[in-house]
Amino acid sequence: MTNFVLKTLANAVALAVAWFLIDDITLTDASDGSKALTLLLVAVVFGLVNAIVKPVVKLLSLPLFILTLGLFTLVVNALMLLLTSWLAGKLGLGFHVEGFWTAVVGGLIISIVSWAANLVLDRD
Repeated sequence: MTNFVLKTLANAVALAVAWFLIDDITLTDASDGSKALTLLLVAVVFGLVNAIVKPVVKLLSLPLFILTLGLFTLVVNALMLLLTSWLAGKLGLGFHVEGFWTAVVGGLIISIVSWAANLVLDRD
């Protein structure tokens, strides 16, 4: 349970950084409190997408990972971010990613920030 909470917090921080840095990632809630709550909820959705969908996509696209020496990971991360954006819209969360290239850059930022946040938060 603690691991899930830490990963969700790391994802929320990473999503917040991507939202702050990239104009085409939007958060439409009015107040700061509702934005924070939306980021936490989107982080949960993002975590579920990465836990359930991403392994299947990685397995099915294994030849592309090998062919591109792992660079296809950027495309998979972008697709997971776009799927999260779509699911957030269906769930009524005010989070949206506009376009594939925005998702590629956002996915890269989220990967780096999430990695760093997990290093800081997961201290034993």
